[in-house]
Amino acid sequence: MTNRINPIAIIRNLVAALLLSAGLAVAQAQPPAHYEPTIESLNRHPLPQWYADAKLGIFVHWGLYSVPGWAPLVHPDHDFTHPDYIKNNPYAEWYLNVLRIDGSPTQAYHREHYGADYDYYNFATVFDKEIQKWNPDEWAKVFHDAGAKYVVLTTKHHDGFTLWPSSTPNPKLPADRQHATRDLVGELTKAVNGAGLRMGLYYSGGYDWTFVPGPIKAASDYEKVQPQSEAYGKYADAHVRELIQRYRPAVLWNDINYPKSGHPLELMAEYYNAIPDGVIDDRFGVKHSDFKSPEYQTLDKISPTKWEECRGLGRSFGYNRAEGEAETIAPDELIYLLVDIVSKNGNLLLDVGPEADGTIPPVQMSRLVALGTWLNQNGEAIYGTRPWHRADGETADGIRVRFTQKDSALYATLLGQPKAGAVTIKSLTPKAGTEIYMLGESKPLTWSQQGSSINVTLPGSLPGQYAYVLKIAGPVSGE
Repeated sequence: MTNRINPIAIIRNLVAALLLSAGLAVAQAQPPAHYEPTIESLNRHPLPQWYADAKLGIFVHWGLYSVPGWAPLVHPDHDFTHPDYIKNNPYAEWYLNVLRIDGSPTQAYHREHYGADYDYYNFATVFDKEIQKWNPDEWAKVFHDAGAKYVVLTTKHHDGFTLWPSSTPNPKLPADRQHATRDLVGELTKAVNGAGLRMGLYYSGGYDWTFVPGPIKAASDYEKVQPQSEAYGKYADAHVRELIQRYRPAVLWNDINYPKSGHPLELMAEYYNAIPDGVIDDRFGVKHSDFKSPEYQTLDKISPTKWEECRGLGRSFGYNRAEGEAETIAPDELIYLLVDIVSKNGNLLLDVGPEADGTIPPVQMSRLVALGTWLNQNGEAIYGTRPWHRADGETADGIRVRFTQKDSALYATLLGQPKAGAVTIKSLTPKAGTEIYMLGESKPLTWSQQGSSINVTLPGSLPGQYAYVLKIAGPVSGE
């Protein structure tokens, strides 16, 4: 092998890596012994190592909306500001809102299948019957085998129906339509923890259509429909406090906003004092969070602060019976998405939308199996890694490459199958004598330096599918 080292490039890359490391360590300041309900105190909470290392979580949207389980197959790019997005919302969990918009496809579907006068909350009886078939241990195994390290369940979505028997009754709903008859939150928490995963809980603090019904018909309604009454603030506070005390979630994932009549800073301090290694998302409407939460959006560069993309396997979070192969992310694109997110200091919170009885649709199961199979072979390049000084690269024949690092190893993941018996990665200079492996193979590969690029001879038969990882076991420089 011939290897030419560029000392200037090495120094430049070392400086970049140190700056990135400093940025990633900002949240690692000494945590206080006791958190106070102030931004200053809360911002001293360090990002827990488990969350930084986890990379993959499973989101579960499940509730009354899972009974009709329908939304129109439109807006695949989730262009939220489009003029007709609200009327044609592809999120099935927004069924209650959209069925009340005259002329909407969801309203037409509801009238055809249930009748114009059928009340949405009548689905509670059906849902309670169907959930008797659900086995939480089966879900926990599926999520574990998919490679996830944590799970986040919707405890209350915008419709106000809860998946646990809260001790704080909803003053707007009849007693038999307020919550699931099984403690779905408690049962799944036990099963998930038993499978070695961490359990997080989602709560819709910003919307509750039992308090302010709406519907949301225009963009100007998004804020108007957020309940701000003193009664709702007390109600939401009591719910979140109950979730913390009863279930001790590893992730506290609020949505939309939090009522100004509530006390989010107090809840955050109580949460950290009870669960010091918990994490909080950025949707409480205050200037504190452990991570950012873009929705169906991926960053284009490395972020020094932690982020987590949430998205469904299809276009909806909740179960949509109309979705099939065409609307579901392909296995290769799913794997590329995860690798890309991790290379930029992110996690992927990947949503499944189960049917009312807990059945995960086959098209979604197939993606979870493919992802788990790939991670079983290549997880070394994902779990516990950190960004390199740059996220992306390219081969000479145009295959995209994403970089991650752990200890002294650099991982170069090829987002596609090379067409030849060797691959050339541009702008990469390993130290002379460095060994390069392909994950899934035990023997080191032959490589040579060609200018600023490396040429690697690949195994005769590539292991696995979709994306292929080269482990470079030693110091590397690159533009």
